[in-house]
Amino acid sequence: MSKKKDEQPGFATRAIHIGQEPDPQTGAVTVPIYPTSTYVQEELGKHKGYEYSRVSNPTRTRLEQNLAALEGGIGSCVFASGMAAINAITTMCKSGDHVVCGNDLYGGVPRLFNQIWADLGLEFTYVDSSDVRNVERAIRKNTRMAYIETPTNPLMTLSDIRAISEVCHRKKVELVVDNTFMSPYFQQPIALGADMVVHSTTKFLNGHSDGLGGVVVCTKPEQVEKLAFLQKAAGAILSPFECWLVLRGVKTLAVRMEQHDRSGRLVADFLAKHKKVKKVFYPGLPEHPQHELAKRQMSGFGSMITFETGSRSNANKMLKKVRVCSLGESLGGVETLISHPATMTHAALGEKGRAAIGITDGMVRISVGIENVEDIIADLDEALGAI
Repeated sequence: MSKKKDEQPGFATRAIHIGQEPDPQTGAVTVPIYPTSTYVQEELGKHKGYEYSRVSNPTRTRLEQNLAALEGGIGSCVFASGMAAINAITTMCKSGDHVVCGNDLYGGVPRLFNQIWADLGLEFTYVDSSDVRNVERAIRKNTRMAYIETPTNPLMTLSDIRAISEVCHRKKVELVVDNTFMSPYFQQPIALGADMVVHSTTKFLNGHSDGLGGVVVCTKPEQVEKLAFLQKAAGAILSPFECWLVLRGVKTLAVRMEQHDRSGRLVADFLAKHKKVKKVFYPGLPEHPQHELAKRQMSGFGSMITFETGSRSNANKMLKKVRVCSLGESLGGVETLISHPATMTHAALGEKGRAAIGITDGMVRISVGIENVEDIIADLDEALGAI
């Protein structure tokens, strides 16, 4: 079936072509890396759109165009890491403002909020955002922003983006959604009402575990303007080389996410049936309490799975045995990455903080890669045999 002229190109086409147009000077199909700190000006006040690379860089411009198009935003700003991107969003608040947060976030986020921004006058309330009523009850007169992850890290709990956005907009609160786990391929928070979307580009967008980065995708010109000023003023920008790495990675995002999803479903099914596994947290399983919401809100279930081994000792025994799976922090790479939230991503929460939201010492999180899924399953089966 042919497309109408005014129809938007498909996702994979946008990923490969928007912001990735051939270089006008040479015709190169790959966006050039501009490893320059400054730019020659023709005369006072006359330049070719670039003055200094902390402010802007042609490779960075291309990436920001590309990621905005993938999320359906009007613009985006990239930063040196996912945490730098989240920090930039937080600077849009002022002392005395209040932020409502999901209570099951990547551990670095509450560390930033509670140990840095709280000392600078911001207030944070953490709620189970899987129930929209909890978000609504937590909103105060001075609430400026709501910040959620969905699915959450590592419990894979979903929040209803559309329902929360409706509450936030009624209360004149901006909704920020961390979409790292699903990528824009499987979930489109802006289409569901989010005001800003954040990613660690380190993860699925880059996809090759070879560069750090973060992005904020915006829906309003004033958001882009403020974040661009923060790039200039604070300087936590993404280097031209790492921008190029993400542009390279994004070209294969659609095919990678399809494979991640296919293999993720098979691995989740295997784990759910394994006698050494106590529980599996994966929205694609029919027994997941929010499986129906997952089917409505996302176009795939992805590759992020958490499972319960029963104890830290059991988790350690199996993690020492993996060979195809790589034990380490991070996720979203082409290789299967496996981690232990209690001692890695969520160590900063402390024992009481983890217990309060249900993270146990026996939990293991896996980011299913794109290796042959039979090899991933065989590796997990052998490792679980050590328990």
